[in-house]
Amino acid sequence: MELSFSLKTILTISLFLFFLTPQSSLAIKVPFHPQDLLPLLPRQVSWPILNYLKGAVDLLPTFVGAASAFKDTGDWKGACFYENRAWMEFHNKTGSEFGGGTLHLKVSKAHSWTCMDIYVFATPYRVTWDYYFLSREHTLEFKEWDSKAEYEYVKRQGVSIFLMQAGMLGTLSALWDVFPLFTNTGWGENSNIGFLKKHMGATFEQRPQPWVTNISVDDIHSGDFLAISKIRGRWGGFETLEKWVSGAYAGHSAVCLKDSEGKLWVGESGHENEQGEDIIAVLPWDEWWEFELNKDDSNPHIALLPLHPDVRAKFNETAAWEYALSMNGKPYGYHNMIFSWIDTLDGNYPPPLDSHVLEVLSVGKSDKALPSWQTMTISTRGTGLIASSVVLQVASVMTVWNHMQPEYAANMWNEALNKRLGTQGLDLPDVLVEVEKRGSSFGELLTIPEQDDWLYADGKSTSCIAFVLEMYKEAGLFDPISGSVQVTEFTIKDAYTLRFFENNSSRLPKWCNDGDDVKLPFCQIKGKYRMELPEYNTMDPYPHMNERCPSLPPKYYRTQNC
Repeated sequence: MELSFSLKTILTISLFLFFLTPQSSLAIKVPFHPQDLLPLLPRQVSWPILNYLKGAVDLLPTFVGAASAFKDTGDWKGACFYENRAWMEFHNKTGSEFGGGTLHLKVSKAHSWTCMDIYVFATPYRVTWDYYFLSREHTLEFKEWDSKAEYEYVKRQGVSIFLMQAGMLGTLSALWDVFPLFTNTGWGENSNIGFLKKHMGATFEQRPQPWVTNISVDDIHSGDFLAISKIRGRWGGFETLEKWVSGAYAGHSAVCLKDSEGKLWVGESGHENEQGEDIIAVLPWDEWWEFELNKDDSNPHIALLPLHPDVRAKFNETAAWEYALSMNGKPYGYHNMIFSWIDTLDGNYPPPLDSHVLEVLSVGKSDKALPSWQTMTISTRGTGLIASSVVLQVASVMTVWNHMQPEYAANMWNEALNKRLGTQGLDLPDVLVEVEKRGSSFGELLTIPEQDDWLYADGKSTSCIAFVLEMYKEAGLFDPISGSVQVTEFTIKDAYTLRFFENNSSRLPKWCNDGDDVKLPFCQIKGKYRMELPEYNTMDPYPHMNERCPSLPPKYYRTQNC
């Protein structure tokens, strides 16, 4: 046992030394790479190293090129093989109307004998994948094209090729990093906290007890905002990823309302009814608060954001109630959920969907023009290539969902994309073809601002934050510019940074943050960890607010007037 432990210790130290060795100093190809040996080490040794080297973001594929009838991809560097090239050959081996094709992919110069590369291949009509272990020419068969549209598309635009840049081991490590985010366990909660610390810089400082505030509802008023952060289970994992891409330090929201008799209610888009459906609901405070305290297993952390007295005086309670009751019982607004944070061609997608693309997309070093839907006419060629690869990845993810969950995909984006095109009934492949016909790009389509008055098949679509802000809009808080503000373009961060809230701590309720030695500018009413809302209460409304704003992690810097 002692000998075994010593060998493992020596090997571990050797691995760390190797990781610190500049790659240029390794002049010869080695039979194995140290990372390839990590699975042979004890889990308590191998996984911490993997987690240091790789993370959940490594699950995102990197666009490396598109192989069509007219051009190959050019060379790119893989995670395992350092020289790669692909080209498409059309054939009709089955005698079908449109025939099929063979994608040739030549890989060479592996950095070790034990590594492999994983690729995803996509058209608007299909997604498949393969992995390569040997240095040689490989082929991927497309026996028959799905339709004339796919045949014409591949002939002109090609099959898009994406590299899982972490390789096999890194991808497995990344999956290990992501899986626990959605588990309703202490492991899952710690994983969510760790992810947000690592990728957003969140602190999660523990508060002194009690972690639940003894609230007096007399101090809560109509229009007061509820910011909610869930860190455990299905919703905890979903919110963690939502926070990461949008820069929000809360993942859910609701709003308070008082009726004519002084009874307190909560309006919420995203309430789960008895049938398991997510709907818009107006609930008595006691019922809502009881659920959050005793039945919500996502460990919600909740902050009350009281309106400023001047803003509260402006709040039209009658109009707010009319709006809330008109939406009560309607479905949650999935249609526009993802579009609230996509405002720009390349400034809203988290890494590795950024300048790292230039390292693997060697076509960017040539003067050859990319197919039109992959090329963005913006400031620099490099930025255009970044944007094009980002958009291709988004389109491919949507394509995967379009095949796996067609009803879900239709609810999430198909109808919203049709709204932006002014069309009806097009599914995702048809949308991509229509964009191509118009000489536009899928990236430009995604950035078209959502309109608050769009009616979907199931009515107006409002996510949790859109519901709250639409109520604010109806209540007059965005006057006199409400006609030029689309609140469906707001993220939760955009909401809590509005200069609508109390800025004088002496006017906060006496029970606000009671017992905490750190006095927050808002009232945290539940949660073990102190909530953070960076840039809270700092932004005045302006016309076309949040329609063209970047939001890249981990700093989420914004341009002027955003």
